[in-house]
Amino acid sequence: MADYTGTSGLAQEGGCWCDGRAADYGAAIVLLQQHAPSTISVAANVAPDNPTLGLMLPATPLHTLLLEALNCPLVATSGNRSDEPICLEADEAQARLGDIADLVLSHNRPIARHADDSIAVILHGEPRLWRRARGYAPAPVLLRHAMPCILALGAQMKNTVALSVGHQVFLSQHIGDLDAIESQAAFARVVADLTRLYEATPVAIAHDMHPDYYTTTFAKELSRTNGVQRWPMQHHHAHFAACLAEHQAEGEALGVIWDGTGFGLDETIWGGECLYGTVAASRRVASLRSIPLLGMEAAIREPRRVALALLAALDEPALWDDATLSPVRSFTANERSVLRHMHTRNLNTIATSSAGRLFDGVAALLGLCHVASFEGEAASLLEHAADPYERGAYPLVLAGEELDWRPTIAALLTDLRRGVNVAVISARFHTTLVTALVAAVQQFDPPLVVLSGGCFQNRLLTERTATALEATGMRVLLPRLVPPNDGGISLGQVAAVAAQLRG
Repeated sequence: MADYTGTSGLAQEGGCWCDGRAADYGAAIVLLQQHAPSTISVAANVAPDNPTLGLMLPATPLHTLLLEALNCPLVATSGNRSDEPICLEADEAQARLGDIADLVLSHNRPIARHADDSIAVILHGEPRLWRRARGYAPAPVLLRHAMPCILALGAQMKNTVALSVGHQVFLSQHIGDLDAIESQAAFARVVADLTRLYEATPVAIAHDMHPDYYTTTFAKELSRTNGVQRWPMQHHHAHFAACLAEHQAEGEALGVIWDGTGFGLDETIWGGECLYGTVAASRRVASLRSIPLLGMEAAIREPRRVALALLAALDEPALWDDATLSPVRSFTANERSVLRHMHTRNLNTIATSSAGRLFDGVAALLGLCHVASFEGEAASLLEHAADPYERGAYPLVLAGEELDWRPTIAALLTDLRRGVNVAVISARFHTTLVTALVAAVQQFDPPLVVLSGGCFQNRLLTERTATALEATGMRVLLPRLVPPNDGGISLGQVAAVAAQLRG
Protein backbone atom coordinates (compact mmCIF):
# COMPACT_ATOMS: atom_id res chain seq x y z
CA MET A 1 0.00 0.00 0.00
CA ALA A 2 1.18 3.53 -0.70
CA ASP A 3 2.49 5.81 2.01
CA TYR A 4 -0.03 8.47 3.03
CA THR A 5 -0.16 11.12 5.73
CA GLY A 6 -3.18 10.97 8.04
CA THR A 7 -5.59 8.40 9.38
CA SER A 8 -8.74 6.74 8.18
CA GLY A 9 -10.04 6.11 11.71
CA LEU A 10 -12.73 8.73 12.31
CA ALA A 11 -15.68 8.61 14.64
CA GLN A 12 -18.02 10.90 16.52
CA GLU A 13 -19.20 9.98 20.01
CA GLY A 14 -21.21 12.37 22.15
CA GLY A 15 -20.37 15.28 19.91
CA CYS A 16 -16.61 14.68 20.12
CA TRP A 17 -14.15 13.04 17.77
CA CYS A 18 -12.34 9.91 18.83
CA ASP A 19 -9.98 7.45 17.20
CA GLY A 20 -11.33 4.20 15.84
CA ARG A 21 -11.29 1.92 12.86
CA ALA A 22 -13.14 3.41 9.89
CA ALA A 23 -14.96 0.11 9.33
CA ASP A 24 -16.50 0.46 12.79
CA TYR A 25 -17.88 3.90 12.03
CA GLY A 26 -18.65 5.81 8.87
CA ALA A 27 -15.90 4.39 6.65
CA ALA A 28 -15.59 7.90 5.29
CA ILE A 29 -13.46 8.77 2.30
CA VAL A 30 -10.40 10.36 3.89
CA LEU A 31 -8.39 12.77 1.73
CA LEU A 32 -4.71 12.03 2.32
CA GLN A 33 -1.47 13.45 0.98
CA GLN A 34 0.48 11.17 -1.34
CA HIS A 35 4.18 10.61 -0.72
CA ALA A 36 6.73 9.52 -3.30
CA PRO A 37 8.05 6.98 -3.88
CA SER A 38 4.92 4.83 -3.60
CA THR A 39 4.59 1.06 -3.73
CA ILE A 40 1.45 1.33 -5.88
CA SER A 41 0.86 3.32 -9.03
CA VAL A 42 -2.36 5.24 -9.64
CA ALA A 43 -3.31 6.24 -13.18
CA ALA A 44 -2.58 9.87 -14.05
CA ASN A 45 -6.23 10.54 -14.93
CA VAL A 46 -7.34 9.68 -11.37
CA ALA A 47 -7.44 13.06 -9.56
CA PRO A 48 -5.11 14.73 -12.11
CA ASP A 49 -2.82 17.51 -10.80
CA ASN A 50 -3.97 16.74 -7.26
CA PRO A 51 -1.47 15.65 -4.58
CA THR A 52 -4.20 13.99 -2.50
CA LEU A 53 -6.16 10.78 -2.90
CA GLY A 54 -9.33 9.73 -1.14
CA LEU A 55 -8.96 6.41 0.68
CA MET A 56 -11.77 4.42 2.26
CA LEU A 57 -12.44 0.98 3.69
CA PRO A 58 -15.34 -1.17 2.44
CA ALA A 59 -18.59 0.23 3.81
CA THR A 60 -20.99 -2.65 3.10
CA PRO A 61 -20.84 -6.48 3.14
CA LEU A 62 -21.04 -6.50 -0.67
CA HIS A 63 -17.98 -4.22 -0.88
CA THR A 64 -16.14 -6.47 1.56
CA LEU A 65 -16.85 -9.62 -0.46
CA LEU A 66 -15.83 -7.91 -3.70
CA LEU A 67 -12.50 -6.69 -2.28
CA GLU A 68 -11.74 -10.05 -0.67
CA ALA A 69 -12.27 -11.72 -4.04
CA LEU A 70 -10.03 -9.25 -5.86
CA ASN A 71 -7.41 -8.81 -3.12
CA CYS A 72 -6.26 -5.46 -4.47
CA PRO A 73 -7.22 -1.77 -4.15
CA LEU A 74 -9.96 -0.45 -6.43
CA VAL A 75 -10.52 2.98 -7.95
CA ALA A 76 -14.16 3.90 -7.38
CA THR A 77 -16.47 6.79 -8.15
CA SER A 78 -20.05 7.64 -7.19
CA GLY A 79 -23.06 5.99 -8.81
CA ASN A 80 -24.43 9.25 -10.18
CA ARG A 81 -23.84 11.97 -12.71
CA SER A 82 -22.39 15.27 -11.55
CA ASP A 83 -24.78 17.30 -9.36
CA GLU A 84 -27.39 14.51 -9.30
CA PRO A 85 -28.26 12.21 -6.37
CA ILE A 86 -26.97 8.64 -6.51
CA CYS A 87 -29.13 5.95 -8.13
CA LEU A 88 -31.25 3.77 -5.83
CA GLU A 89 -32.39 0.96 -8.15
CA ALA A 90 -30.69 -1.17 -10.79
CA ASP A 91 -33.14 -0.07 -13.51
CA GLU A 92 -32.52 3.57 -12.61
CA ALA A 93 -28.74 3.03 -12.71
CA GLN A 94 -28.95 1.42 -16.15
CA ALA A 95 -31.16 4.25 -17.47
CA ARG A 96 -29.07 7.14 -16.06
CA LEU A 97 -25.59 5.64 -16.25
CA GLY A 98 -25.86 3.18 -19.11
CA ASP A 99 -23.85 5.32 -21.52
CA ILE A 100 -20.92 5.72 -19.10
CA ALA A 101 -20.91 2.39 -17.20
CA ASP A 102 -20.25 -0.95 -18.90
CA LEU A 103 -21.81 -3.09 -16.16
CA VAL A 104 -24.03 -2.64 -13.09
CA LEU A 105 -23.44 -4.78 -9.98
CA SER A 106 -26.78 -4.95 -8.17
CA HIS A 107 -28.30 -6.75 -5.19
CA ASN A 108 -31.76 -7.97 -4.25
CA ARG A 109 -31.82 -5.88 -1.06
CA PRO A 110 -33.68 -2.60 -1.81
CA ILE A 111 -32.14 0.77 -1.03
CA ALA A 112 -34.66 2.96 0.78
CA ARG A 113 -32.78 6.26 0.83
CA HIS A 114 -29.80 7.65 -1.02
CA ALA A 115 -26.64 8.30 1.01
CA ASP A 116 -23.36 9.43 -0.49
CA ASP A 117 -20.01 8.58 1.08
CA SER A 118 -18.87 10.98 3.77
CA ILE A 119 -15.62 12.85 3.09
CA ALA A 120 -13.15 13.76 5.83
CA VAL A 121 -9.73 15.38 6.13
CA ILE A 122 -7.10 15.85 8.80
CA LEU A 123 -6.75 19.64 8.95
CA HIS A 124 -5.01 21.81 11.53
CA GLY A 125 -4.47 18.78 13.74
CA GLU A 126 -8.03 17.42 13.78
CA PRO A 127 -10.32 15.30 11.60
CA ARG A 128 -12.99 17.38 9.92
CA LEU A 129 -15.92 16.54 7.66
CA TRP A 130 -16.16 18.06 4.21
CA ARG A 131 -19.21 16.01 3.28
CA ARG A 132 -21.48 14.69 6.02
CA ALA A 133 -23.43 11.71 4.76
CA ARG A 134 -23.33 7.93 5.24
CA GLY A 135 -22.12 6.93 8.69
CA TYR A 136 -22.64 10.39 10.22
CA ALA A 137 -26.10 11.57 9.17
CA PRO A 138 -28.62 11.99 10.65
CA ALA A 139 -26.60 11.81 13.90
CA PRO A 140 -27.43 14.97 15.90
CA VAL A 141 -25.24 17.93 16.74
CA LEU A 142 -25.85 18.97 20.34
CA LEU A 143 -26.42 22.67 21.08
CA ARG A 144 -26.18 24.38 24.45
CA HIS A 145 -29.81 25.52 24.66
CA ALA A 146 -33.06 23.67 24.04
CA MET A 147 -34.81 24.88 20.91
CA PRO A 148 -38.30 24.94 19.48
CA CYS A 149 -38.74 22.70 16.45
CA ILE A 150 -37.16 24.50 13.50
CA LEU A 151 -36.85 23.12 9.97
CA ALA A 152 -33.89 24.54 8.03
CA LEU A 153 -33.71 24.00 4.28
CA GLY A 154 -30.01 24.76 3.75
CA ALA A 155 -28.41 26.21 0.64
CA GLN A 156 -28.79 25.69 -3.09
CA MET A 157 -25.46 23.89 -3.44
CA LYS A 158 -24.20 20.96 -1.35
CA ASN A 159 -27.62 21.01 0.22
CA THR A 160 -28.47 19.45 3.57
CA VAL A 161 -31.64 19.80 5.64
CA ALA A 162 -31.74 20.19 9.43
CA LEU A 163 -34.41 19.74 12.10
CA SER A 164 -34.12 20.78 15.75
CA VAL A 165 -35.66 18.70 18.53
CA GLY A 166 -34.82 19.88 22.05
CA HIS A 167 -31.05 20.31 22.35
CA GLN A 168 -30.41 18.26 19.23
CA VAL A 169 -30.13 19.30 15.59
CA PHE A 170 -30.58 16.37 13.22
CA LEU A 171 -28.80 16.95 9.92
CA SER A 172 -29.72 15.07 6.79
CA GLN A 173 -27.28 13.34 4.53
CA HIS A 174 -25.64 15.33 1.73
CA ILE A 175 -28.28 15.93 -0.97
CA GLY A 176 -26.23 17.89 -3.50
CA ASP A 177 -26.94 20.82 -5.80
CA LEU A 178 -30.62 21.62 -6.26
CA ASP A 179 -30.50 22.67 -9.93
CA ALA A 180 -31.36 19.16 -11.15
CA ILE A 181 -34.94 17.84 -11.01
CA GLU A 182 -33.67 14.59 -9.47
CA SER A 183 -31.98 16.51 -6.64
CA GLN A 184 -35.10 18.55 -5.99
CA ALA A 185 -37.14 15.35 -5.67
CA ALA A 186 -34.57 13.89 -3.27
CA PHE A 187 -34.65 17.13 -1.25
CA ALA A 188 -38.45 16.94 -0.89
CA ARG A 189 -38.20 13.30 0.25
CA VAL A 190 -35.61 14.17 2.88
CA VAL A 191 -37.75 17.01 4.28
CA ALA A 192 -40.72 14.64 4.56
CA ASP A 193 -38.55 11.86 6.06
CA LEU A 194 -37.03 14.04 8.78
CA THR A 195 -40.31 15.47 10.04
CA ARG A 196 -42.00 12.04 9.93
CA LEU A 197 -39.08 10.17 11.52
CA TYR A 198 -38.93 12.49 14.54
CA GLU A 199 -42.70 13.12 14.64
CA ALA A 200 -41.94 16.83 14.69
CA THR A 201 -44.04 19.81 13.69
CA PRO A 202 -41.85 22.83 12.92
CA VAL A 203 -42.80 26.24 14.31
CA ALA A 204 -40.43 28.01 11.90
CA ILE A 205 -38.88 27.35 8.49
CA ALA A 206 -35.39 28.76 7.92
CA HIS A 207 -34.00 29.19 4.43
CA ASP A 208 -31.38 31.14 2.45
CA MET A 209 -32.43 34.68 1.63
CA HIS A 210 -31.52 34.34 -2.07
CA PRO A 211 -34.85 35.00 -3.87
CA ASP A 212 -34.17 32.59 -6.74
CA TYR A 213 -33.01 29.52 -4.80
CA TYR A 214 -35.17 26.43 -4.96
CA THR A 215 -35.13 26.31 -1.16
CA THR A 216 -36.75 29.77 -1.05
CA THR A 217 -39.52 28.69 -3.42
CA PHE A 218 -40.01 25.49 -1.41
CA ALA A 219 -40.13 27.43 1.88
CA LYS A 220 -42.74 29.83 0.52
CA GLU A 221 -44.99 26.96 -0.55
CA LEU A 222 -44.48 25.07 2.72
CA SER A 223 -45.25 28.21 4.71
CA ARG A 224 -48.37 28.91 2.65
CA THR A 225 -49.79 25.42 3.01
CA ASN A 226 -48.85 24.84 6.68
CA GLY A 227 -49.09 28.38 8.03
CA VAL A 228 -45.55 28.24 9.47
CA GLN A 229 -43.46 31.41 9.61
CA ARG A 230 -40.50 31.72 7.24
CA TRP A 231 -37.12 33.03 8.42
CA PRO A 232 -34.84 34.10 5.54
CA MET A 233 -31.22 33.89 6.68
CA GLN A 234 -28.20 35.60 5.15
CA HIS A 235 -25.87 32.97 3.71
CA HIS A 236 -22.61 34.01 5.36
CA HIS A 237 -24.15 34.59 8.74
CA ALA A 238 -25.40 30.99 8.56
CA HIS A 239 -21.80 29.82 7.98
CA PHE A 240 -20.70 31.90 10.98
CA ALA A 241 -23.53 30.66 13.23
CA ALA A 242 -22.95 27.00 12.27
CA CYS A 243 -19.35 27.02 13.48
CA LEU A 244 -20.20 28.89 16.70
CA ALA A 245 -23.11 26.51 17.37
CA GLU A 246 -21.21 23.26 16.92
CA HIS A 247 -18.55 24.52 19.34
CA GLN A 248 -21.30 25.73 21.72
CA ALA A 249 -19.59 29.13 21.74
CA GLU A 250 -21.54 32.05 23.18
CA GLY A 251 -20.88 35.75 23.13
CA GLU A 252 -19.35 37.87 20.40
CA ALA A 253 -16.87 36.68 17.79
CA LEU A 254 -15.41 37.75 14.48
CA GLY A 255 -16.07 35.43 11.56
CA VAL A 256 -13.89 35.34 8.45
CA ILE A 257 -16.32 33.77 6.00
CA TRP A 258 -14.84 33.21 2.56
CA ASP A 259 -16.58 31.24 -0.16
CA GLY A 260 -17.76 31.42 -3.75
CA THR A 261 -21.31 32.73 -3.71
CA GLY A 262 -23.83 34.07 -1.22
CA PHE A 263 -26.65 36.60 -1.59
CA GLY A 264 -25.70 39.73 0.38
CA LEU A 265 -27.83 42.18 2.33
CA ASP A 266 -27.08 44.80 -0.35
CA GLU A 267 -28.34 42.39 -3.06
CA THR A 268 -24.86 41.87 -4.49
CA ILE A 269 -22.98 38.58 -4.32
CA TRP A 270 -20.91 38.31 -1.15
CA GLY A 271 -18.11 35.86 -0.44
CA GLY A 272 -15.12 37.59 1.17
CA GLU A 273 -16.60 38.77 4.45
CA CYS A 274 -15.57 39.62 7.99
CA LEU A 275 -18.64 39.46 10.23
CA TYR A 276 -18.81 40.57 13.87
CA GLY A 277 -21.57 39.38 16.16
CA THR A 278 -23.14 36.36 17.81
CA VAL A 279 -25.04 33.25 16.71
CA ALA A 280 -28.22 35.34 16.55
CA ALA A 281 -26.99 38.18 14.35
CA SER A 282 -23.87 39.80 12.92
CA ARG A 283 -22.79 42.81 10.89
CA ARG A 284 -20.30 43.04 8.06
CA VAL A 285 -17.24 44.94 9.27
CA ALA A 286 -14.87 44.27 6.34
CA SER A 287 -14.85 42.58 2.95
CA LEU A 288 -12.78 42.08 -0.15
CA ARG A 289 -12.98 44.73 -2.85
CA SER A 290 -15.73 43.80 -5.30
CA ILE A 291 -15.01 42.13 -8.64
CA PRO A 292 -17.41 42.53 -11.58
CA LEU A 293 -18.58 39.16 -12.91
CA LEU A 294 -18.61 39.59 -16.69
CA GLY A 295 -21.51 37.50 -17.91
CA MET A 296 -22.61 36.76 -14.34
CA GLU A 297 -22.81 32.94 -13.97
CA ALA A 298 -20.65 32.49 -17.06
CA ALA A 299 -17.79 34.06 -15.07
CA ILE A 300 -18.16 31.35 -12.41
CA ARG A 301 -17.63 28.71 -15.09
CA GLU A 302 -14.85 30.68 -16.83
CA PRO A 303 -12.14 31.99 -14.47
CA ARG A 304 -10.55 33.76 -17.45
CA ARG A 305 -13.45 36.28 -17.35
CA VAL A 306 -12.62 37.04 -13.72
CA ALA A 307 -8.98 37.48 -14.71
CA LEU A 308 -9.99 40.15 -17.24
CA ALA A 309 -12.01 41.92 -14.55
CA LEU A 310 -8.97 41.91 -12.24
CA LEU A 311 -6.84 43.40 -15.04
CA ALA A 312 -9.48 46.03 -15.80
CA ALA A 313 -9.37 47.20 -12.17
CA LEU A 314 -5.73 48.28 -12.66
CA ASP A 315 -6.82 51.06 -15.05
CA GLU A 316 -4.32 50.08 -17.74
CA PRO A 317 -6.38 49.80 -20.97
CA ALA A 318 -3.53 48.08 -22.82
CA LEU A 319 -3.92 45.02 -20.55
CA TRP A 320 -7.14 44.06 -22.38
CA ASP A 321 -5.03 43.22 -25.45
CA ASP A 322 -1.77 42.10 -23.81
CA ALA A 323 -1.22 38.77 -25.57
CA THR A 324 1.61 37.90 -23.19
CA LEU A 325 -1.07 37.18 -20.56
CA SER A 326 -2.59 33.72 -20.73
CA PRO A 327 -6.28 34.61 -20.13
CA VAL A 328 -6.11 37.44 -22.67
CA ARG A 329 -4.78 35.04 -25.33
CA SER A 330 -7.59 32.60 -24.60
CA PHE A 331 -10.16 35.04 -26.05
CA THR A 332 -10.45 36.23 -29.62
CA ALA A 333 -10.16 39.96 -30.29
CA ASN A 334 -13.93 40.10 -30.91
CA GLU A 335 -14.69 38.31 -27.63
CA ARG A 336 -12.47 40.73 -25.72
CA SER A 337 -14.25 43.65 -27.37
CA VAL A 338 -17.64 42.32 -26.23
CA LEU A 339 -16.39 41.73 -22.69
CA ARG A 340 -14.84 45.22 -22.56
CA HIS A 341 -18.19 46.69 -23.63
CA MET A 342 -19.96 44.68 -20.91
CA HIS A 343 -17.46 45.96 -18.35
CA THR A 344 -17.62 49.61 -19.44
CA ARG A 345 -21.43 49.70 -19.63
CA ASN A 346 -21.99 47.35 -16.66
CA LEU A 347 -24.13 45.07 -18.87
CA ASN A 348 -24.98 41.52 -17.80
CA THR A 349 -22.58 42.05 -14.92
CA ILE A 350 -22.92 41.83 -11.15
CA ALA A 351 -20.46 42.80 -8.44
CA THR A 352 -19.10 40.23 -6.01
CA SER A 353 -16.79 40.37 -3.00
CA SER A 354 -16.19 36.63 -3.39
CA ALA A 355 -12.82 35.27 -2.29
CA GLY A 356 -13.54 32.21 -4.40
CA ARG A 357 -13.68 34.33 -7.53
CA LEU A 358 -10.42 36.06 -6.57
CA PHE A 359 -8.74 32.64 -6.39
CA ASP A 360 -10.28 31.79 -9.78
CA GLY A 361 -9.02 34.96 -11.41
CA VAL A 362 -5.47 34.52 -10.12
CA ALA A 363 -5.45 30.89 -11.28
CA ALA A 364 -6.44 32.05 -14.76
CA LEU A 365 -3.76 34.78 -14.76
CA LEU A 366 -1.17 32.09 -14.03
CA GLY A 367 -2.51 29.94 -16.89
CA LEU A 368 -3.69 27.15 -14.56
CA CYS A 369 -7.38 27.15 -15.49
CA HIS A 370 -9.29 29.24 -18.02
CA VAL A 371 -12.54 27.25 -18.11
CA ALA A 372 -13.47 25.11 -15.11
CA SER A 373 -14.77 21.58 -15.64
CA PHE A 374 -16.01 21.31 -12.04
CA GLU A 375 -16.65 23.60 -9.11
CA GLY A 376 -13.53 24.77 -7.32
CA GLU A 377 -11.14 23.43 -9.97
CA ALA A 378 -9.25 26.69 -10.51
CA ALA A 379 -8.77 27.40 -6.80
CA SER A 380 -7.70 23.81 -6.20
CA LEU A 381 -5.07 23.97 -8.94
CA LEU A 382 -3.79 27.27 -7.53
CA GLU A 383 -3.44 25.76 -4.05
CA HIS A 384 -1.68 22.63 -5.28
CA ALA A 385 0.71 24.68 -7.42
CA ALA A 386 2.09 26.64 -4.45
CA ASP A 387 5.72 26.17 -3.44
CA PRO A 388 5.54 25.05 0.24
CA TYR A 389 8.91 26.65 1.04
CA GLU A 390 8.26 30.13 -0.40
CA ARG A 391 7.37 32.78 2.21
CA GLY A 392 7.33 35.98 0.14
CA ALA A 393 4.19 38.10 -0.10
CA TYR A 394 2.58 40.91 -2.10
CA PRO A 395 0.96 44.08 -0.77
CA LEU A 396 -2.76 43.97 0.03
CA VAL A 397 -4.21 47.22 1.38
CA LEU A 398 -6.76 47.36 4.20
CA ALA A 399 -8.54 50.66 3.48
CA GLY A 400 -11.34 51.22 5.98
CA GLU A 401 -13.67 48.25 5.60
CA GLU A 402 -12.21 47.09 2.27
CA LEU A 403 -9.39 44.65 1.57
CA ASP A 404 -8.09 46.06 -1.71
CA TRP A 405 -6.46 43.37 -3.89
CA ARG A 406 -5.41 45.73 -6.70
CA PRO A 407 -1.83 46.19 -5.37
CA THR A 408 -1.63 42.40 -5.07
CA ILE A 409 -2.56 41.85 -8.71
CA ALA A 410 -0.18 44.59 -9.89
CA ALA A 411 2.76 43.04 -7.99
CA LEU A 412 1.77 39.56 -9.16
CA LEU A 413 1.82 40.74 -12.79
CA THR A 414 5.29 42.16 -12.28
CA ASP A 415 6.52 38.75 -11.07
CA LEU A 416 4.76 37.03 -13.97
CA ARG A 417 6.48 39.29 -16.52
CA ARG A 418 9.83 38.70 -14.87
CA GLY A 419 9.40 34.98 -15.44
CA VAL A 420 9.03 34.09 -11.75
CA ASN A 421 7.89 30.48 -11.37
CA VAL A 422 4.13 29.93 -11.05
CA ALA A 423 4.71 27.89 -7.87
CA VAL A 424 6.44 30.85 -6.24
CA ILE A 425 3.73 33.31 -7.35
CA SER A 426 0.96 31.04 -6.03
CA ALA A 427 2.71 30.70 -2.67
CA ARG A 428 3.20 34.47 -2.42
CA PHE A 429 -0.48 35.04 -3.21
CA HIS A 430 -1.54 32.67 -0.43
CA THR A 431 0.84 34.30 2.06
CA THR A 432 -0.55 37.71 1.07
CA LEU A 433 -4.08 36.63 1.99
CA VAL A 434 -2.96 35.15 5.29
CA THR A 435 -1.06 38.32 6.24
CA ALA A 436 -3.99 40.54 5.26
CA LEU A 437 -6.50 38.45 7.20
CA VAL A 438 -4.40 38.53 10.36
CA ALA A 439 -4.07 42.33 10.06
CA ALA A 440 -7.81 42.72 9.46
CA VAL A 441 -8.73 40.55 12.45
CA GLN A 442 -6.26 42.27 14.77
CA GLN A 443 -7.82 45.68 14.21
CA PHE A 444 -11.04 44.41 15.81
CA ASP A 445 -9.30 42.53 18.66
CA PRO A 446 -12.11 39.95 18.92
CA PRO A 447 -12.41 37.48 21.82
CA LEU A 448 -12.90 34.65 19.34
CA VAL A 449 -12.28 34.09 15.60
CA VAL A 450 -14.24 31.78 13.28
CA LEU A 451 -12.82 30.63 9.92
CA SER A 452 -15.46 29.10 7.66
CA GLY A 453 -16.86 28.99 4.14
CA GLY A 454 -15.77 26.86 1.20
CA CYS A 455 -12.44 28.69 0.74
CA PHE A 456 -11.31 27.26 4.07
CA GLN A 457 -11.15 23.84 2.49
CA ASN A 458 -7.87 25.20 1.13
CA ARG A 459 -5.33 23.56 3.45
CA LEU A 460 -2.62 26.15 2.83
CA LEU A 461 -4.90 29.12 3.52
CA THR A 462 -6.59 27.51 6.53
CA GLU A 463 -3.62 26.12 8.43
CA ARG A 464 -1.43 29.17 7.92
CA THR A 465 -4.21 31.61 8.88
CA ALA A 466 -5.23 29.64 11.97
CA THR A 467 -1.60 29.20 13.06
CA ALA A 468 -0.80 32.89 12.55
CA LEU A 469 -3.88 34.00 14.50
CA GLU A 470 -3.17 31.57 17.33
CA ALA A 471 0.39 32.88 17.50
CA THR A 472 -1.06 36.29 18.42
CA GLY A 473 -2.93 34.69 21.33
CA MET A 474 -6.34 34.51 19.69
CA ARG A 475 -8.71 31.56 20.02
CA VAL A 476 -9.65 30.20 16.59
CA LEU A 477 -12.58 27.92 15.73
CA LEU A 478 -12.85 25.79 12.58
CA PRO A 479 -15.80 23.57 11.60
CA ARG A 480 -15.41 19.89 12.55
CA LEU A 481 -18.77 18.10 12.77
CA VAL A 482 -20.27 19.87 9.75
CA PRO A 483 -18.53 20.99 6.54
CA PRO A 484 -17.13 24.52 6.15
CA ASN A 485 -18.82 24.58 2.74
CA ASP A 486 -22.57 24.93 2.15
CA GLY A 487 -23.21 21.49 3.66
CA GLY A 488 -23.11 23.21 7.07
CA ILE A 489 -25.51 26.04 6.22
CA SER A 490 -28.63 24.27 7.55
CA LEU A 491 -27.12 23.92 11.05
CA GLY A 492 -26.34 27.64 11.08
CA GLN A 493 -29.87 28.49 9.96
CA VAL A 494 -31.36 26.49 12.84
CA ALA A 495 -28.96 27.93 15.42
CA ALA A 496 -29.49 31.53 14.29
CA VAL A 497 -33.31 31.32 14.24
CA ALA A 498 -33.33 29.57 17.65
CA ALA A 499 -31.09 32.31 19.11
CA GLN A 500 -33.34 35.02 17.66
CA LEU A 501 -36.42 33.34 19.11
CA ARG A 502 -34.74 33.18 22.53
CA GLY A 503 -33.84 36.84 22.21
